Amino acid sequence: MTRHRLKVFFDGGCRPNPGTIEVAVVARGVSYYFGDLGRGSNTDAEWLALIKALEVAQRMGEPDFILVGDARVVIDQANGVNKCRSPVLLEHRAKFAELAAISPPRRIRWIARAQNLAGIALAERHQRG
Repeated sequence: MTRHRLKVFFDGGCRPNPGTIEVAVVARGVSYYFGDLGRGSNTDAEWLALIKALEVAQRMGEPDFILVGDARVVIDQANGVNKCRSPVLLEHRAKFAELAAISPPRRIRWIARAQNLAGIALAERHQRG
């Protein structure tokens, strides 16, 4: 039986911007929420979401996975297409690289916001609250 590659969706945000950071990760139909991850900007939140997505994928033990999100800037920075231009973003990139060295994603891919299951889950969480 052929297994499909695990897709792990991520999204982060803060209210207001800058503000308290929260992120969502969705893998195999299960939503994981991480609230109150400190204060920062939306870019900080997206980086933390990417890091949490990597941690979730690694805990699931799947050797073949991709990380999927709608934050093009962060995805380009993580993929080495663009440089991180602040010390905080460099710290996020270093943390991600450290974790990815253990079990790297096959890809980090951009998708449109409307397709991001983690973004949808985060938005629904606020509609309920």
